[in-house]
Amino acid sequence: MQIISKYFPNLTEDQIKKFELLKSLYQDWNLKINVVSRKDIDELYLRHVLHSLGIAKVISFKSGSKILDVGTGGGFPGIPLAILFPECSFHLVDSIAKKLKVVDEVVEGLGLINVKTTHSRVEEIDGTYDFIVSRAVAFMPTFVQWVKGKIAKQQNHELKNGILYLKGGDLNQELKDYRTTTIYNLSDYFEEDFFETKKVVHLPLKFKG
Repeated sequence: MQIISKYFPNLTEDQIKKFELLKSLYQDWNLKINVVSRKDIDELYLRHVLHSLGIAKVISFKSGSKILDVGTGGGFPGIPLAILFPECSFHLVDSIAKKLKVVDEVVEGLGLINVKTTHSRVEEIDGTYDFIVSRAVAFMPTFVQWVKGKIAKQQNHELKNGILYLKGGDLNQELKDYRTTTIYNLSDYFEEDFFETKKVVHLPLKFKG
């Protein structure tokens, strides 16, 4: 937990409590339904929580923002971001029901009222969002197809509405058709070796009415 306070020193008491509670909730539920590897549970704050919060180093979501987390798995990046931005609403979607069972239990255990979950493929989700977040669930062109038409028209941030994607490695091939992407190296914000190749990719998407 110290690693979160190190990079986010202005957390409220409530946020600190929630972040502290995360580990025991995941440990308990992971014994019943395995959504996070054993090694990753031991390094939950580094590999999952802080990694998810890398998005918050790129953008501070404004109050009232709507964010869709696609392929949330065990609740990342959605749950850590929902703790950090309690005035925003987060919609966590996954096609695997057992993963969402863990997410629902963690959300309830934390008392998060700004999170809803849906067991579905993202293509079947209605509504529009300021930003769509994800942790490398698909090749970018595939992902862009999945989320077509889900971006809100109203712009409220300096960063244009669109995708914020947590990715690692060499992205040249994958992003060659997207001239408007901006890549943020997480090693510029976090000093741990884990983040050496980790990035946040911002891809603005136009509203399609």
